[in-house]
Amino acid sequence: MTKLAHSMIRVLNEETSVAFYRAAFALEVVDRLDFESFTLIYMAAPGGGFELELTVNKSRTDPYALGDGYGHLALVVTDLEAARARVEAAGGAPRDIVDFRPAGERVARFFFVADPDGYQIEVIEAGGRFR
Repeated sequence: MTKLAHSMIRVLNEETSVAFYRAAFALEVVDRLDFESFTLIYMAAPGGGFELELTVNKSRTDPYALGDGYGHLALVVTDLEAARARVEAAGGAPRDIVDFRPAGERVARFFFVADPDGYQIEVIEAGGRFR
């Protein structure tokens, strides 16, 4: 059996990142492991099994270069407009909602937003293959 457990991103400021993911997406800290040179913070949605691991390297002072290989995280929500408003209230700058219909039939409705470290997050309305 294979089960996806988590995705890890490196963040510069623990408090800022935890506050953003908590306010924007209702993720909660489910575990925190503190070591001499780094801290791992695991966040998840209530009842969700998949976790986002925030890694804070304590000696790091410069923002991370995300490179050209990173794509995005994707989250599914039941109310896209409410999620967009929550992201704005959390200090995010969500882009416009896209009604993606490449062949005339809706594939998805979504918007993108960057977290405090610049990681792109796709917020998708529940429906179709996105449940």
